[in-house]
Amino acid sequence: MKIKAIALGATCLLTLAACGDGSHAHWGYSGSTGPDKWGKIAPSYKICGTGRNQSPIDITTGIRAALEPITFNYEAGTTAILNNGHTIQVNYEAGNSIVLNGHEYELKQFHFHAPSENHIDGKSYPLEAHFVHADKDGHLAVVGVMLAESGSNAVIGKLWEHMPANAGDKNELPWKIDGELLLPNDRSYYRFNGSLTTPPCSEGVTWLVMKTPVAISSAQLEAFTTVMGEDNNRPLQAINARPILM
Repeated sequence: MKIKAIALGATCLLTLAACGDGSHAHWGYSGSTGPDKWGKIAPSYKICGTGRNQSPIDITTGIRAALEPITFNYEAGTTAILNNGHTIQVNYEAGNSIVLNGHEYELKQFHFHAPSENHIDGKSYPLEAHFVHADKDGHLAVVGVMLAESGSNAVIGKLWEHMPANAGDKNELPWKIDGELLLPNDRSYYRFNGSLTTPPCSEGVTWLVMKTPVAISSAQLEAFTTVMGEDNNRPLQAINARPILM
């Protein structure tokens, strides 16, 4: 049952669709369908309100640990960019992965939240990218990368040239981009257990948040927020008894 639940959560996160009980219940980031209401919108979203290992979190304290480096086996593999009404998502072709402690997770897509969902030492960043991976059993590992306004980002610039302005639209990319170019040179990271940050908020997700941000320009940030029309970040959740390794 646990694997089935995680696999369902994987499907929802990989598509960022509302799913779970077949009702395709609508959710959003404000008003009557906002984050504080997610747990009551549909039975399958209940854990959004009752879960004890929810994401995102404020990474304020941590346990010093000898974390194994993440091995990124990425190549140029972006295929399409879509606006699903909740975020801008970039799909990735098969064959790209990370290896964490000898365990392989395949990269499925990456997408963006503004402002950042996770915080580091109380600091919120203008944008956060989530690289979503799944292993063969549907277990998820998400690499979070913060973006700070400190200069133009060449990769973001190329992607935004084809960013769909309307929810539901999808554009095929005329070239492939290597997602690794969006990662910081310093690959040190925080690790903790968490959840999807969108309904159904399934838990059991391994979070790997990079400590070092990468650059984005004010114009590039504004282009994203204009298309989204509102903030698309879930509020911080309680850490509870979870250890954060660093």
